[in-house]
Amino acid sequence: MPTLPTDLSQQIATALAEDIGSGDVTAELVPATQHVTGKVITREAAVMAGRPWVTETFRQLDPEVRLTWHANDGDRITPNQTLFEVAGLARPVLTGERTALNFLQLLSATATAARRYVDAIAGTDCTILDTRKTLPGLRTAQKYAVVCGGAQNLRIGLFDQVLIKENHIAAAGSLSGAIAAGRRAAGKRKVEVEVETLAEFEEALRAAPDIIMLDEFSLADMKTAVDINKSKGRPVMVEASGSVTLETVRTIAETGVDYISVGSITKHVKAVDLSMRLEFVS
Repeated sequence: MPTLPTDLSQQIATALAEDIGSGDVTAELVPATQHVTGKVITREAAVMAGRPWVTETFRQLDPEVRLTWHANDGDRITPNQTLFEVAGLARPVLTGERTALNFLQLLSATATAARRYVDAIAGTDCTILDTRKTLPGLRTAQKYAVVCGGAQNLRIGLFDQVLIKENHIAAAGSLSGAIAAGRRAAGKRKVEVEVETLAEFEEALRAAPDIIMLDEFSLADMKTAVDINKSKGRPVMVEASGSVTLETVRTIAETGVDYISVGSITKHVKAVDLSMRLEFVS
């Protein structure tokens, strides 16, 4: 399983604060001593992610709320499957319901999207990567979910890998100059450069980055770039990017590229349909 993000608790605190504000006026309609039991089910097939976010939501509201889990992050779940049971005072359960389910349905959607792409290229030597096209404030949560879905993180942010694009090249004066500057700035971090033509690919190859990203290359040009890299002993890893869909991803993988980055697995997600069913008990 992926490492939990260090800002998980803050994500929950922020989400609860925006929902509760000065107080949950509707939950106050329920007697303070009223207890409740219930369960959360999924109405559709998915890959689950977000269990720690649910747990932390109820912990912050009331540590006495008890959760009994029947699925783990990374599990494939099926319609009408119970994901977890909840028991405790009604007020914190009702207050936390929407925040908990928001995280669980969003992160499960991200994991599910990632898994679809991973499944689509099964049997190849290619790896699916995510991008920085995430929901603001939820970067680390979605990156966690991507790994639950079987894909990998390209980079978490601007701080952990150098990624040189068109504007960086223009500012540096040349592609080779940008890579050299990136090497000087990178320290032990990897250096990746985005190229748009085979000529740029060959120039980048001579400048020796760690990864070369092929932006919007045709399949034929991808294969040519892979073959050139192989002929030189594979000094770099080759990544394909741009206009990747579930219908095209396997054909791209079969060109021999090492990685395919897919922005849609974090930015085009459709929340998984979940339902919480509660029973009030004396």
